[in-house]
Amino acid sequence: MKFLEYTPLDRLNDFLTHLNLGDRTIEGCLEAYSCKHTGTDKKLSLSLENEILDYLGKSSDMDSSSPADLLLSRNSRKTVIYLVLTLSHMYPDYDFSVVKAHQFFTEESWDSFKQIVDTYMFEASKEWIETNGGTSLLEALYKALDEVVKLAECEIYSYNPDSDADPFLERGAVWSFSFFFYNRKLKRIVSFRLCCLSNLVADEFLMVDLPYDEDREIFDDMDM
Repeated sequence: MKFLEYTPLDRLNDFLTHLNLGDRTIEGCLEAYSCKHTGTDKKLSLSLENEILDYLGKSSDMDSSSPADLLLSRNSRKTVIYLVLTLSHMYPDYDFSVVKAHQFFTEESWDSFKQIVDTYMFEASKEWIETNGGTSLLEALYKALDEVVKLAECEIYSYNPDSDADPFLERGAVWSFSFFFYNRKLKRIVSFRLCCLSNLVADEFLMVDLPYDEDREIFDDMDM
C-alpha cells in the first residue's frame, strides 16, 4: 500500500483537523492509498492470507450463517486484506488480526454514509458553510472522493470494532466512525476517519496525567 497525495483531500483535511466546536472537537482525516504492494506489504499480505486459510480450516464445521462465509471467496479475502493493510498503514503501531478485523467491517451505501454525516456532523457542516461558503460539507466530500476514487465504482465499508480491537479509541471520545471507499478497478482506497472528542473530558485527563516531576518543574520556573 502506498500513500497517495491528492489536493482535493487537503482542503477537507485542513478543515477537519482539530475543529473546535466549543464543548467538543471534531478530528477528521481522509487518506488515499494505492493497493499495489510494497515490499513490507507482500510479507504481511501473505501472513494475513495464511491466517485466513487457517481460520477457514478450523471453521469448516460452522453453520452457514458464520462470518467465515465472508472469507470463502478469493475476491472477498483480497478486499479484507486490502482494508486491513490500509488500517496497518494508518496505525503502524497497532497489530491487526485479519480474522478478528473482518468481523467488524460492514458494507455500506452512500445513503447510509450520508445519513451519518448529516446526523453527526450537523454543527461541523454549518461551520464549513460559514468558513467556505457555497457547497455543503457533504457535497464537498462527494466531489473530492469522486475525483479520487470515482464513487459510482466504489464499494463502501465501515469499520466498527469493539473496544479491544479499536485503534481509534481515544480518551474523551464521544463517537467515532471509520469508512473506506474502495475502487477495485483503480486499485485505490480512501480512508475517512471521524472522531468527536469531549473538550471537558480531555481537559480532565490532561490535569490527571500531568506528572509530578513536570508539575514541580512548572512551579520551579515561577518566581515565588
